[in-house]
Amino acid sequence: MAAADSSFARLVSLAAHDLRTPLATIHGFAQTLLRMGDLGEPKQRYMEMIDAASRQLAELLDELGTAARIESGRYEPALQELQSLELAQNAAGHLGEDRVKVTGEGTDVRVDPEATERGVSALAQAALRHGGLDEVSLHVDGPRLAISPVTASSAPVVLGDDLRDLGAAVAVLVVRALGGSVERAGETVTITLPE
Repeated sequence: MAAADSSFARLVSLAAHDLRTPLATIHGFAQTLLRMGDLGEPKQRYMEMIDAASRQLAELLDELGTAARIESGRYEPALQELQSLELAQNAAGHLGEDRVKVTGEGTDVRVDPEATERGVSALAQAALRHGGLDEVSLHVDGPRLAISPVTASSAPVVLGDDLRDLGAAVAVLVVRALGGSVERAGETVTITLPE
């Protein structure tokens, strides 16, 4: 069974890689047309939608590729020292300051910055989306980042146990692959990053 799992993970990784070329073409032409100036309505709006959708597809392919590499044992994170408070602020910035309030004090952690930032953002977004919330807090205490509130119904999704959110599921895989943990206590999900 392990060989089948490994070959499936390899297939997913290959598909994610191969899909990047046509996606890059779509994104590139959308960017070119947008740089040409006002295309007039509704063409301008449609091009902006195509551009945004191509970015979103690229992020999804990154998530699939990362998950496949982790599952097949081929994940080689680009580890760097990073301040956990800065990481939390950057992750929250993707969702907006009005949706994620960052507090606390950080410390240096050793992580793959891009994957970890994307993961923390995905976990906060999953808590918002699947919990029906308008706002969550992200409290930083050294290497620990605590997201709250996380509702009882959304907790299995945020923890990656209920596979309804690709970003959250991959985030948990990434944090654990780096040697950290993602755990729930009450209405709080705590991400502990390696120092």
